Amino acid sequence: MEQPRRWHDVFWLGTFVIHLVGLGLVLGVLGLNRFKQKNRLDIDKYTYRFMENEAGLTEDYWPLYAVAGGIGTALGWSWLLLLGSRATQMMKVSVHILTTYLAVISVLCFWAEQFFWGVAFAIGATLQFLYVISVIDRLPFTMLVLQKAVKMVWNLPEVMRVAYAFMLVVLLWMALWSFGAAGVVASSIGDGGRWWLLVVLSVSLFWTGAVLCNTVHVIVSGTVVRVTIHGGREAESNPANSLMKSLQYALTTSFGSICYGSLFTAAIRTLRWEIRGIRSKIGNNECLLCCVDFLFHLVETLVRFFNKYAYVQIAVYGKSFNRSARDAWELFQSTGVEAIVAYDCSGAVLLMGTIFGGLITGTCSGVWAWMKWTDRAFMIGLTSMLMGMVLVGIAMVVVESAVTSIYICYAEDPLLIQRWDTEFFNHMSETLHQRLQHRSSRAREVLTHNQLDSRIGELSSI
Repeated sequence: MEQPRRWHDVFWLGTFVIHLVGLGLVLGVLGLNRFKQKNRLDIDKYTYRFMENEAGLTEDYWPLYAVAGGIGTALGWSWLLLLGSRATQMMKVSVHILTTYLAVISVLCFWAEQFFWGVAFAIGATLQFLYVISVIDRLPFTMLVLQKAVKMVWNLPEVMRVAYAFMLVVLLWMALWSFGAAGVVASSIGDGGRWWLLVVLSVSLFWTGAVLCNTVHVIVSGTVVRVTIHGGREAESNPANSLMKSLQYALTTSFGSICYGSLFTAAIRTLRWEIRGIRSKIGNNECLLCCVDFLFHLVETLVRFFNKYAYVQIAVYGKSFNRSARDAWELFQSTGVEAIVAYDCSGAVLLMGTIFGGLITGTCSGVWAWMKWTDRAFMIGLTSMLMGMVLVGIAMVVVESAVTSIYICYAEDPLLIQRWDTEFFNHMSETLHQRLQHRSSRAREVLTHNQLDSRIGELSSI
């Protein structure tokens, strides 16, 4: 019998709800002020000092965001529909084509004389290329883990329906968000003011999207772990209401922890992947290696408090976010599973798919806007890209939840994975053994190098 759960991180739950209500009112005001009539609410008298451009109407730009929402939803739903048959091919395509797509957008930006964005996308393409090169040897194991995760969620059609439902919720919120964003683009404020307002709205959308994605994460991982523990979906011991229990906990007692973790987890994870990739390719440049090692250890410390595996602990045990993150990390450290978790790149591959979906969405809206208003195309394109990333991210998080559940189950009781898929269990055990051997040899190499440097120092002083 499960014990009643306590509410955790209530402060962040209240903060998120207040932010959502307050922002909803602001978005409504910004959109209505330019809807079918310029300066309907007489807001321009507060911004007359910043007027630099001719004002437009909200309905001029809102259809462009509707296109972004439609394309993002279509991409997310298509990905979920193809999850069982073409998911692996789609993930491979997203890994290899993302660099090319970023480079093409960079060239188009230079052609349009948008040098800042051209440089930004060129840097993104370079970093993406360097990261893929640095982890190319890890991709076979990563694809195997993703295949097994897809197999796991494909056998649970109820979690797929949850993803579809949450995608509709996100789409409804984006209808209001894009209404306000279209009002900002149509406003009479100068470009500087518009960009700042759109940045604030984008940060809010990012947090809201992350909260909804991580809510799906908690629901899916809680259901997957319960089904795995009980020996499968058809097992007699498997409770019939696993999904409803996970849904209830995610939207009530654990929702504050989800809101709290969603603020920091994604940014820290992305930074960790980039630093790991750079660190593995530095070579013998000791000065640069020292600087990167400092950043690496700093980020590793942050990962102890903000990691995606915390959501599985939240789903199964109902802990607070910080305690869940700490317990998950200590579990991996004590069992050695952290070595194979660090070797796996499934989170980065899924993020590439999310970014690729966002780029397609932003490109479609941005090109249409370019044909009408050259000066506002990048505002619309970038905000549409964020909308597409959130919508596609809802689909990607279903697989990511299964991946995190696999590692948590393997760390807590490897027999759970062996009972589910013996061949996969053997492959994971072999890979873990190889990674532990690799770390041991690296540690001996560093120790020998330090002893040699110490001995040379002693001889030099003599």
